[in-house]
Amino acid sequence: MADLSPADISPADLTHRRVLKIAVPIVLANLTVPLLGAVDTGVVGQIKEAAPIGAVGIGAIILSAIYWIFGFLRMGTTGLTSQAHGAGDRAEVSALLIRALLVAWAAGAVFILLQLPLMNLAFMISPASSEVETLARGYIGIRVWSAPAAISIYGLTGWLIAQERTRAVLILQLWMNGLNVVLDLWFVLGLGWGVNGVALATFLAEWSGLALGLFLCRNGFNAGLWRQGARIFDRAKLRRMLAVNTDIMVRSVLLQAAFLSFLFLGAGLGDVTLAANQVLLQFLHVTAYALDGFAFAAETLVGQALGAGRRTALRRAAVLTSLWGVGIVAVLALAFALAGGLIIDIMTKAPEVRLLARDYLPWMVLAPLIGIASWMLDGVFIGATRTRDMRIAMIISTTIYALAVALLLPLWGNNGLWAALMIFFVARAVTLALRYPALEAQAKRA
Repeated sequence: MADLSPADISPADLTHRRVLKIAVPIVLANLTVPLLGAVDTGVVGQIKEAAPIGAVGIGAIILSAIYWIFGFLRMGTTGLTSQAHGAGDRAEVSALLIRALLVAWAAGAVFILLQLPLMNLAFMISPASSEVETLARGYIGIRVWSAPAAISIYGLTGWLIAQERTRAVLILQLWMNGLNVVLDLWFVLGLGWGVNGVALATFLAEWSGLALGLFLCRNGFNAGLWRQGARIFDRAKLRRMLAVNTDIMVRSVLLQAAFLSFLFLGAGLGDVTLAANQVLLQFLHVTAYALDGFAFAAETLVGQALGAGRRTALRRAAVLTSLWGVGIVAVLALAFALAGGLIIDIMTKAPEVRLLARDYLPWMVLAPLIGIASWMLDGVFIGATRTRDMRIAMIISTTIYALAVALLLPLWGNNGLWAALMIFFVARAVTLALRYPALEAQAKRA
């Protein structure tokens, strides 16, 4: 692993090509995620029964919701590692990899031990028929044993992104999801193992993904730096890692709560409105997938600039990645305006849902343009590990969103709900932007 000196991240070194080199592999990796979900559903759909489809769906949602909590490990590892990399602190870069893996394995072990109460709680919140629940419990009971691997991959991914090694992330995702698809087809269609076959395919893919991820991160174990127990368990470093990850987790839980409340409140407006909102939210998911690469580039380059103490480089990293983000959302907004109706027709065959979704389509044209600032600032603040600012900003923004819902939903119905979500995006952007000068001042020199 080469040391990184401040000269390596001077403003002149931060080019459009460098941003694209980081971002494009992430965007391509994201494309494999919905493909895998479609294959999982498609193979059990060949059984010609509803229960297996429902079991895979609900089992995957429960596990995804639990694993999602550990997304902080990806973001926190990226921010901390990019700063250590920018400062040229090779030993700390290695120590951060080991710390992330230790957290992941501990979390995975706890998840395995608590699997029964967690499943019971999940099915209390989201009850299903006895047949679906039985199949889903079998599915979760197999997949839970790969929890240490699945959570470790968050840390490995964050560590690679921090060093601009996003091609390695793409290779990891292609291998893991590709193997999962092949095993899905073999176990379910070839061997007839049904829902348990889908679960076993994912179990094997996640463990193989961990093995490949460790191989891709092998330079983090070079020169025996990982054996330096005093550095790995340094109290100050561990406290900082805990604080960063806790702040990100609180922020992420509040963000998820806002989107879940949006869905639940939409359900109160009727089944057709709920379905229309669910269709339109897919437009936001597409936007997020497209922007992830540039937000990750912001995390990496801002973190490296801050680690090297280069204020001008930090500002250029924030501006350059955001310019690409603005370009992406402009294209998406235009595409949604011109082809949104066609996309809606592809996603649903229900005439009443199509009509209502078209009524609210203008919100999807506005959403990328309104949300871009909050999405990109998230990347900037994660890279700078200004996570306390992120936590406080999210608390304020969620409160503003709740007030907007309370005021606008009774007045304008579903339009009021969408307006409240746009206000939430604006609040997130404004609250973070107000703290940006302090972030930039954190760099030691111009």
